[in-house]
Amino acid sequence: MFGTLSEEAEVNVPASKAWNLFGTLKLAKLVDGKIFEAVDVIEGDGGAGTILKLTFKSELGVSYCKEKFTKVDHANMVKESQVVEGGILDIGLSLYRIRVEIKENPKDGSGSTCVMKLTIEYDIKEEFAANASLVTTEPLLAIMNVAKEHLLNSN
Repeated sequence: MFGTLSEEAEVNVPASKAWNLFGTLKLAKLVDGKIFEAVDVIEGDGGAGTILKLTFKSELGVSYCKEKFTKVDHANMVKESQVVEGGILDIGLSLYRIRVEIKENPKDGSGSTCVMKLTIEYDIKEEFAANASLVTTEPLLAIMNVAKEHLLNSN
């Protein structure tokens, strides 16, 4: 069973500033210790092929997952990553992909605001279909809120 969830938010910073956070390893460093217990770079420099180990806080009931950056497109400000081990895959998902898109805000001709769109694509094995309700945008919202606050408070 395939599904898609997404969240979108306007941010009062230029798209280039938001991409400088989302399109690099800076976001991983920002959420380390806040949303996740730890974020470790296993391999790579932030480009496609980079692998992160995300260690979850103990109250979540899941210990960790490994996420691989599969696409980092600086020209179009699009980044895709996929969980390749642990985490949500342990409850029957065969695919869990996150896409980050940063766009100039079409309502703002000055270029001083942007739109962040975060999308989850997932595929759950038929025998685990009841677990589909466990796939939510909550983690994306938490990351989006931390990133938004950081962007608004940094120069």
